[in-house]
Amino acid sequence: MTARHLLVVLGDQLNPDSALFDGADPSCDVIWMAEVANEACHVWSHQSRIALFLSAMRHFAADRRVDGWRVDYRELPATAEDDNLPTLEAALAQAIERWTPQRVIWVCPGEYRLRDALAAVVSEAGVPLEARGDRHFLVDDAWFADWAAGRKTLRMEHFYRAQRCRFAVLMDGDEPVGGKFNFDAANRQSFDARGPGLMPEPARFPPDRVTREVIDLVQARFLDHPGQDHDALSRFDWPVTPAQGEQALVDFIEQRGHAFGAYQDAMWTDAPWLYHSRLSAALNLKLIDPRRVIEAVESAWRDGRMPLAAAEGFIRQVLGWREFVRGLYWWGMPDYARGNALEADEPLPTFYWRGRMADGEPIPMSCLDQAIGQTLRLGYAHHIQRLMVTGLFAQLLGVRPQAVHEWYLAVYVDAVEWVELPNVLGMSQYADGGVMASKPYVASGRYIQRMSNYCAHCRFDPGEAVGESACPFTTLYWDFLLRHRERFARHPRTALQWKHVERIDAERAAVIGEQAESWREALRASSRGEG
Repeated sequence: MTARHLLVVLGDQLNPDSALFDGADPSCDVIWMAEVANEACHVWSHQSRIALFLSAMRHFAADRRVDGWRVDYRELPATAEDDNLPTLEAALAQAIERWTPQRVIWVCPGEYRLRDALAAVVSEAGVPLEARGDRHFLVDDAWFADWAAGRKTLRMEHFYRAQRCRFAVLMDGDEPVGGKFNFDAANRQSFDARGPGLMPEPARFPPDRVTREVIDLVQARFLDHPGQDHDALSRFDWPVTPAQGEQALVDFIEQRGHAFGAYQDAMWTDAPWLYHSRLSAALNLKLIDPRRVIEAVESAWRDGRMPLAAAEGFIRQVLGWREFVRGLYWWGMPDYARGNALEADEPLPTFYWRGRMADGEPIPMSCLDQAIGQTLRLGYAHHIQRLMVTGLFAQLLGVRPQAVHEWYLAVYVDAVEWVELPNVLGMSQYADGGVMASKPYVASGRYIQRMSNYCAHCRFDPGEAVGESACPFTTLYWDFLLRHRERFARHPRTALQWKHVERIDAERAAVIGEQAESWREALRASSRGEG
């Protein structure tokens, strides 16, 4: 078998209009794709995440065959004993040997690890490698590097405003519509005591034959992975094709987009979706183009289906945060991944992986029990549950940021490293020392009480820092301020927050420190007990 060009498609590159296919010829070029165990195991990936990637890949391959392409698709064997190609590197090396291509072509991988490892395979084979830019994204690496050059800090808000002007999104000539670039102040509402009320469920996509086969494979090969104890695969209903991604977009705009802005930060017991879109996974696998999403949301505002604050808040997530963190990732890697500015070294509590304490009891903090339990059931939590519940607790506890990163990369169906790593290490854990976020995102249990009803179902009091009823978030918050006061007391954006520390007398500060340390020791012991 021979091929002129071997066209490499990775699991998060499932856009048929990719630059990969520019000038390609189905009669003499071959698309190569492979399922390998290491991509599910280099972090202990959630079963639903594995199933999503494999199902979307198989659907993509089937569609390309219908289009007339030869697709060399390597399916994962049903048993580990039959698997002689556990890594993408080994599978690619075998494919190059089999097809003897004149050239290997790819769109640059979205993960630093794979970019270097797979390039080395092609080089070792003595075949030219042509790397093409990823035009799925609106901002390329060179533009971001030019923008970042000479800046001491990289602020998303500045980046976002530049993109609004550059791409004429929500603009009235040279001015932002509504007179402001940012309506975030209107987008921080919480529910009243009645909660969100009855809401339309988001569009669901029951598994078809291909997805059911993948689910059977995941259950056979990855039985002990996160999600098993929570029967996650029985709930699998994520979009796995471009048509389903489009359906999810339309459903969001028609059913929930009008209130996304106001309640995007709100949380409520046993209500995982609220007004969120469920689009991030489809976007990150490239089943839907971000331009289409931005245009659809802007159109919804212009014809009166979404208020301006909701449309702006959503577009900021796609045109702002999503593009910004990708640029930051490639600008900063590989050093960025090693950041640990606050010298945190605690282990990640085992309950993050298991959804329970070592003795089998529920996690005692209601907010963590809700956010982690939901994550393990669905492979999903919205951005405030990630930033201000699971991420906040890890930061206040002092967990090693790389351990936090590995958990987020493993458990969320939408996680690919370029988007997950900067959000976790930079924004959530402040491990980059302020490159991405101007200050640590830290708060006491009072924040969670204000934005949710979680505290109403919890035995801890978010207003107390010491004593038997003290909320661990509140104890650890004040301990965090005490431990890091020299670093942040004179910081222009944190001085007021740390000024409260001056009012704490030495005796109370000691009690807070002792109670915080007792939580750390208990969680260390729990982790040691479960291994």
